[in-house]
Amino acid sequence: MNQPASAYFLQHAEEKAVTHTLSVLVDNEPGVLARVIGLFSGRGYNIDSLTVSETEHEAHLSRITIVTTGTPMVLEQIKHQLERLIPVHRVHDLTAEGRSLERELLMVKVAGQGEQRVEALRLADAFRAQVIDATQTHFVFELTGRTSKIEQFIEIMQPLGLVEIARTGIAAVARGPEPM
Repeated sequence: MNQPASAYFLQHAEEKAVTHTLSVLVDNEPGVLARVIGLFSGRGYNIDSLTVSETEHEAHLSRITIVTTGTPMVLEQIKHQLERLIPVHRVHDLTAEGRSLERELLMVKVAGQGEQRVEALRLADAFRAQVIDATQTHFVFELTGRTSKIEQFIEIMQPLGLVEIARTGIAAVARGPEPM
C-alpha cells in the first residue's frame, strides 16, 4: 500500500544530514570545474572541501574530490546531477563505498618565543609535523593526516601563537586494487 505524500515528506524531512566524500573523474578542460561548482551553488548545496588536479595526463583527465553534507536524498540528487554533466566520466561516493583513505595537508605558521616556542616544537614533534621554515621568531609546520588530526593540531597551536593557516582540502582514494 502506498503511503500518502505528506507521510513520505515527513519521513524524509527527519533524515539527518551526513558528510560524504565524492570522487569525480572529469575531462581536464577549461570550464569543467566551474560547471561542477555551478551545479552545487545553483542548487544551494555546500562544499566543505574541494581538491582538483590532473591525474591521468595522457587521457587529459582530472579528479575532483568534493566533501559535502546533506541528507541521503540530497546526496543522491547531487550524484545523479553530477553524472549527467557532459565532461564527467565517473562519480564515486567514497563514503558510501566505505573503503577509502582520506588525507589533508596543512601548513601552519606559529610565532612565539621562549617557552611557547619550545612547547610548539614539542607538540609538532608529537604530531609528526615537519618544520619547513624557521626563524628566531616563527615556525612553519607541515602536517598531513585525517581532518580530525589537522583540526586537533590547529586547536593546540592556537594558544601557542598561531598566525596563519593554509589547508589543501581532502584528497581521497578507495582501498583495493580496482581503479576508480
